[in-house]
Amino acid sequence: MTDTRFPLPPGSTIGILGGGQLGRMLALAAARLGLDVVILTPDEGSPASRVSRQTLVAPYDDPDALARLAGMADVVTYEFENVPAATVQALNALGAPTAPGRQALAVAQDRVDEKAFLNAAGAPTVAFAPVAGAADIAAALPRIGLPALLKTRREGYDGKGQIWVRGADEAADALASIGGVPAILEAQAKFHRELSIIAARGRDGQIACYPLSENVHEGGVLRTTFAPAAASPALQAEAERIAGEVLRRLDYVGVMGIELFDLGDGTLLVNEIAPRVHNTGHWTQDGCEVDQFEQHIRAVAGWPLGDTTPAVSVEMTNLLGDESLDWADLARDPAARLHLYGKGEPRPGRKMGHVNRVRALAPEQIAASSRRPAPARLVAHEVWDPEVRPETD
Repeated sequence: MTDTRFPLPPGSTIGILGGGQLGRMLALAAARLGLDVVILTPDEGSPASRVSRQTLVAPYDDPDALARLAGMADVVTYEFENVPAATVQALNALGAPTAPGRQALAVAQDRVDEKAFLNAAGAPTVAFAPVAGAADIAAALPRIGLPALLKTRREGYDGKGQIWVRGADEAADALASIGGVPAILEAQAKFHRELSIIAARGRDGQIACYPLSENVHEGGVLRTTFAPAAASPALQAEAERIAGEVLRRLDYVGVMGIELFDLGDGTLLVNEIAPRVHNTGHWTQDGCEVDQFEQHIRAVAGWPLGDTTPAVSVEMTNLLGDESLDWADLARDPAARLHLYGKGEPRPGRKMGHVNRVRALAPEQIAASSRRPAPARLVAHEVWDPEVRPETD
């Protein structure tokens, strides 16, 4: 049944759970479209609150704050995937539509469930095994191989909550080092490079994908993104196939980031999915007519998706810690587009902003980068039920 509340007209209000830099850039995109934004965050003086109509400062499970947000917002979205599921359920019970939905959160918040879902969707991943205790690590190593990567099942980001295991004798200490919590053991990915695709799905089922980007990480943190990546049409098509299947099976609405391992022989493995706008999509702010932030707002508000064709080539670099203090020199660079997040004191490793350096597209990028939104497909797809999971061993 069509939801008659959508599309939202200008003057409507978007609620955003989270007040960080992604929320800030979503709010700025919404403002360009004539939409207001209300932020719910537990933090005073958050980056997003400084550019939004109103901020509710309260925990995400505060019933009074959720009731106020539901009464003010025509739709609620989120800027990070660790929003408590109970928060989304409470908003829905109060009559506030949320996008993306609960299924996407359920999948993305648990790494074992995520990989089980991806494999069921025909999106290959590395071999993996759930871990409840050190004995599970030792039992899985003959199949997973060495070295193997041990990660917490839930939370953890930018390289946190994970450790390499190089022998069965390290199992107990490795598990203790990540807090002894439920975990996942993953095979080492012998990849050629790291790629990602930013994809969106509208309320009408329309899907739009941006060109692949190539990403360089340092210490588990994204350092630089190059886009569009040098990629064959076949590799782009495989990334779009994976993205489309994931979005449809989750009945997803909004922008999703999908991190990929390129094995160099035309094979892509999915590393993880992020049900939100993504750091590897920041290049779109200066590379495309409609960037990932506006695309997400368009999708959750029920608007048509925008053009994803790149106009220029972009090198995006995260500004960590006191690198942001070089803002004056960066502002003098005619090829640089500076994006600062309005955060307080820079700390080592803290993402303070990013810079997009633009240049003309190479001829091969022009030939491979016509990525306009595809029409909705009238094809039946199974919708993922997180309560029905395939075997993972």
